[in-house]
Amino acid sequence: MLANSATFEVTWEKLPDDFVLDDEPVDNINQPPLAAALTESLVFAGKLPANALTTTNYGICATLNNRFVVKAPDWGYVPAIRVSREEVTRSYTPRLQGDIPVVVMEFISDTEGNEYSSKPTYPPGKWFFYEQILQVPNYAIFEPSTGVLEVYRLDILARYQIQTPDENNRCWIPEMNLFLGVWSGSRENRNGYWLRWWDESGELLLWGSELTTKERQRAEDERQRADDERQRADDERQRADRLAQQLRAAGIEPEV
Repeated sequence: MLANSATFEVTWEKLPDDFVLDDEPVDNINQPPLAAALTESLVFAGKLPANALTTTNYGICATLNNRFVVKAPDWGYVPAIRVSREEVTRSYTPRLQGDIPVVVMEFISDTEGNEYSSKPTYPPGKWFFYEQILQVPNYAIFEPSTGVLEVYRLDILARYQIQTPDENNRCWIPEMNLFLGVWSGSRENRNGYWLRWWDESGELLLWGSELTTKERQRAEDERQRADDERQRADDERQRADRLAQQLRAAGIEPEV
């Protein structure tokens, strides 16, 4: 049966316990560190609520024309789940178990994938699944080797339209109240392009290692300010002592 805008039927059903999920290894060595970095900065910034879910190569499910469809985006963000964590250890079914993801991301690997596939027949392509079935508001496609980021957003006709970045080359994700953009640098022995979050005021959400460095620098700056203050006080005492000596040499007893 064709799955197009006129004929497909979507329902939300829990996967059977004996459903065989794809357990093939990730074919993109950049995927795990890129995904971990996205989640880590949200955690340290206090922007990952307890009932939110970040998915990393993790099955997101729907039932299309009575057939299960499972896609595993390289990273995704679900604002809230309505079941216990134990119930989503194998996979996640939106609407049945919680919210639709507000953003999903695919990191283009060295091998050709179907990040842009709008194939409507079973099994549907990723683009069709995210746009037409899940209707995820934001879809990001990132090329780690070149740093090219494309962010698509659903329009009023439920079609993805590419977003124009702002003057800082970042895209606004309104459901998260954050900007998504590309940053170049090193983390965990990987030097290259990373996806990063910025808040509404343009402040970068930091990783744990960066927060440690920032705190260490803050402590060093505080120590330096204390040293400078002690030196200033010592200099002031020495100037006072010299003035007192000069007054006594002139026969004037300085006031205490």
